[in-house]
Amino acid sequence: MVIIEVQFASWDKIYDFGLPQGEGLVFDKNDFKVNEYVIVETKLGVEIGNVVGIKEVDDKILEGRDEIKPIIRKAIPEDLDKVIAKNKDKEEAMNFCRGLIEKYKLAMKLVDVHFSFDGGRLTFAFIADGRIDFRELVKDLTRHFQKSIRLQQLGIRDEAKAVGDVGPCGRNLCCKQFLKDLKSVTSEFADVQQVAHRGSEKLSGICGRLKCCLAYEKNGYEELAKKMPAMGTIVKAPQGKGQVIGWHTLKQTVDVRLEDGDTIVEVPVK
Repeated sequence: MVIIEVQFASWDKIYDFGLPQGEGLVFDKNDFKVNEYVIVETKLGVEIGNVVGIKEVDDKILEGRDEIKPIIRKAIPEDLDKVIAKNKDKEEAMNFCRGLIEKYKLAMKLVDVHFSFDGGRLTFAFIADGRIDFRELVKDLTRHFQKSIRLQQLGIRDEAKAVGDVGPCGRNLCCKQFLKDLKSVTSEFADVQQVAHRGSEKLSGICGRLKCCLAYEKNGYEELAKKMPAMGTIVKAPQGKGQVIGWHTLKQTVDVRLEDGDTIVEVPVK
């Protein structure tokens, strides 16, 4: 089955849809392109979304999942004009919501607002350290806008992905450019690549979390590490027997402390 991955906002999750269906309609994956817009039907109503990926999956993998709805159609210029017109009111909506947040002294930071394509719903995206009681906020927003209101809490990494910035490498953030899913990055990644000693300040991205790029070479380092003798292993080096006390994974060498206890030599694994 062909899956079209669609995203409604840069901070929102990615949803799976199928090819359009109907009498006389015949589509394949080549009929759709990444970064074009499509009209879909969701549980909350009709939406316009950006195609962020196209893939083919085995039908067996989809067994047990909720039914994957087909795309209604590709977006036309009039649809995009409608979105542009709605977004003209975005700043006004954001400012009104910020005023209420201040009024109720809520410990939350507003990031964005999304207007649904069918006009019946507003989704305010925010970040906060913990749970927020925003019931009164929702009541006031509903009363003011006369629409269904949703508040969606984001993680700190989602904010960086939505807003964008320049990373320490001098390039635009990977999460803003091409990373669709922000997978977990742990300190183990830094340990495997022997960069943990650099400290969290140098290993953290704009978002304050460990850099996503630590995941790029993790598998490569793990494969190279399989060829290394375990720390503490007694090995025979050209200079004599000794104990492995350090690795240089990329160089495929190890530090060996010889039996005299004072001499340390760097020896190729091979």
